[in-house]
Amino acid sequence: MLSVENLSLYYGAAQALRGVSVDAALGEVTCILGRNGVGKTSLLRAIAGHRPISDGTIRFDGKDISRLQPFERAALGIAYVPQGREIFPLLTVRENLETGFAPLTRPERRIPDEVFELFPVLRSMLHRRGGDLSGGQQQQLAIGRALVTRPRLLVLDEPTEGIQPSIIKDIGRAIIYLRGRKDMAILLVEQYFDFARDLADRFVVMERGEIAQEGDRDALEGDDVRQRLAI
Repeated sequence: MLSVENLSLYYGAAQALRGVSVDAALGEVTCILGRNGVGKTSLLRAIAGHRPISDGTIRFDGKDISRLQPFERAALGIAYVPQGREIFPLLTVRENLETGFAPLTRPERRIPDEVFELFPVLRSMLHRRGGDLSGGQQQQLAIGRALVTRPRLLVLDEPTEGIQPSIIKDIGRAIIYLRGRKDMAILLVEQYFDFARDLADRFVVMERGEIAQEGDRDALEGDDVRQRLAI
């Protein structure tokens, strides 16, 4: 579904990504691991179209999307849940969810029932302002908003950051359910190792803007991955 090839990205004179290649397949969770500042978020922002790339190619379902704008990528089926959630604090929960209508045709503009099945708390808070929700509830809202767009690629940037354990479990169950539908690829950036280990079908470890290690789920059990994250 997604193929990133030899991606390079700069912030001024500083190079954030150095020839990074990553794939994400339907029905699988691909997890990007690494310490702070190694380029994980830069990679996701490049995939979503929020940062221009200097070199390389991003293909989605076989189409080169390297130069498309973020709204064009969203219309193709790429949904990005950024670090920090970035919900609209003065809009209600319902209104936040309805911002996901933007890339949809008029007949598709409804909130899918599965959003409330995965995150029941959102149904009970539809009329509350987004800024009044707890951090964990806001994270659920951000993921729900992404699901409203009917994505074929769901891109999640550290969804467990600063979240209480009970909601981390809810988010994990939601990801497992979405993977099981087999009609969506999921790209997940995560620093919480146990969460990543339980969910990832494949993983990539980044260091200094490059891919240092990659493999399948079984390789995540190795001490070498933990060591790379602990250095």
